Amino acid sequence: MERILYVLTGPTAVGKTEWALRWAESSGAEIVSCDSLLFYRGMDIGTAKPGAEERRRVPHHLIDILDVTGTWDVVRYVNAARAACEDIHERGRRVLVSGGSGFYLKAFFAPVADDVEVPAEVRRSVGSRLERDGLAGLVEELRAVNPGGLGSLDVRNPRRVVRALERCLASERTLADLAEAFARQPAPFADWQVKVVQLDRPRAELDARIDVRVHQMLAAGLVEEVRRLVAAGLKTNPSAAKAIGYRETIACLEGKIREDELASLIGKNTRALVRKQLTWFRTQLPPHAILPAGGSDPEGLFGV
Repeated sequence: MERILYVLTGPTAVGKTEWALRWAESSGAEIVSCDSLLFYRGMDIGTAKPGAEERRRVPHHLIDILDVTGTWDVVRYVNAARAACEDIHERGRRVLVSGGSGFYLKAFFAPVADDVEVPAEVRRSVGSRLERDGLAGLVEELRAVNPGGLGSLDVRNPRRVVRALERCLASERTLADLAEAFARQPAPFADWQVKVVQLDRPRAELDARIDVRVHQMLAAGLVEEVRRLVAAGLKTNPSAAKAIGYRETIACLEGKIREDELASLIGKNTRALVRKQLTWFRTQLPPHAILPAGGSDPEGLFGV
């Protein structure tokens, strides 16, 4: 069997889950998740995570693999995804990657991380300097070790400045050198053929689906789910706690917004996310098919 990755993506609420299930069932495939929140156990309602029945229909990989306080990054994701894809392929099954998280999705067709490892002592040192000298002090040091300039680095973004300085100090190389080396890297899945399909719907239809989805989540117990997760340490994991649906509900539990405002706010922020996702798909994905989620046949999704 050819080594092919079938990648199904699209904006939030477009209907990826059912399409993925139906295509996988008809094509002898297993699903590898590419959703940055499905990794976490207990984040079920707010992520519209495939349930037990859906996972009985088709085996899923990289779902419920971390406690909500666990840390994850794209390097660990690539390693786990490659292992899952190899295992599925070796068993004679097709691989369907499904999700809409751009940074993880990009790993299937382009380099996303280099091999620079930042020692803990470098992180501590840079963190201490940030507290002592502020962002301006870090930018000054970064310019000193990059006499050729900082390129397009956003020097007003503390997280990016810290990360850039850490990598320069750890590697003893300039940002330009690191960027050049990164550009020469092969993609993590360069030894696989990748076929990408994006699902789409008219914006008015998508907006209506978002409203329905938000109300269904609240009716299913989103507030109680978030309450349990906060008790389990959700707020110690910023990337999870700031996810749409979770950050608004946390604010509600903390008395910062009223519960009757929750659905409207989650819907508004979800629509803003969809706009960002559509821009990302348009500018970052390789050439791919865009199919209407409301009218096509899932079984013929990739022509297989």
